[in-house]
Amino acid sequence: MNKIRRVLHLWGLYARMDALWITRDLKMFLSWSISDTLVNVGGLFAMLLLAQRFAGIGSWSKVQVLFLLSYSAICGGLIEVFFGFNIANISRRVGRGQLDHVLIQPQPLWMSLLTEGFCPFSGSVVMAPGIFLMAWALPRLGIHLSAAWYGALLLNMVASTAITLSFQYLWGSIAFWAPRAAEEINSSTSRLLGELRQYPLDGLAPALTAGLRGVLPVGFLGWAPSRALLGLDSRPLSLLITPVAAVGFGLIAVSIFQKGLIHYGRTGSQRYLSFGHRG
Repeated sequence: MNKIRRVLHLWGLYARMDALWITRDLKMFLSWSISDTLVNVGGLFAMLLLAQRFAGIGSWSKVQVLFLLSYSAICGGLIEVFFGFNIANISRRVGRGQLDHVLIQPQPLWMSLLTEGFCPFSGSVVMAPGIFLMAWALPRLGIHLSAAWYGALLLNMVASTAITLSFQYLWGSIAFWAPRAAEEINSSTSRLLGELRQYPLDGLAPALTAGLRGVLPVGFLGWAPSRALLGLDSRPLSLLITPVAAVGFGLIAVSIFQKGLIHYGRTGSQRYLSFGHRG
């Protein structure tokens, strides 16, 4: 209970700092909010226009496509809300030597990584379009929206977010061994996941579909959980496939990241000069 209270206290602290940061200048706040909203809405328009033009995509109706888009957008927003300021893009922290700032704090590393990136005000701009789309799509899906269904929705969203974070940490751990070369590797992996997670993968070859749920797990960030939630996947326990995958990816990511930390403990950061600035 003490750890839970500590996490909640830190979330409150970082939320207050986020609010102060985003509102310190009205002009900056408005320009940042409007531009970020336009970028995120624009990223959804390609699929929206395709669904409108062809009355759906494949076996997916227009409303089901909207649900898929909203699901993937909200999961992307959860990453921004809880793991902003380069917590999700951990390769930047490691490559720049900024992980030292976390390691010297008098609290466990996991607690710092869980709380330090919490930015509910600035990050919510990314999630807002997804929430709007889901609120519009849910009443039009024609399925029974029970408490159990909403519980499954929440569970799968958390699982998809965990898979995204695990994938980022798997690739970001390369920066422990190659800090200069891999400093921005998470920028590329984040962009890759963001661009592919909103597409339905029905009709692809089985080998390619398996690859998009294994090597590149974009299938778990929208398509697979949405199919289960919408009843398009009739297999038993289909609602648990994404959560089980999240556990697997999480265990692998933790193992690799711990190995990177051990290496980092022996070598330290080489990105700072003697006067304290990044070299």
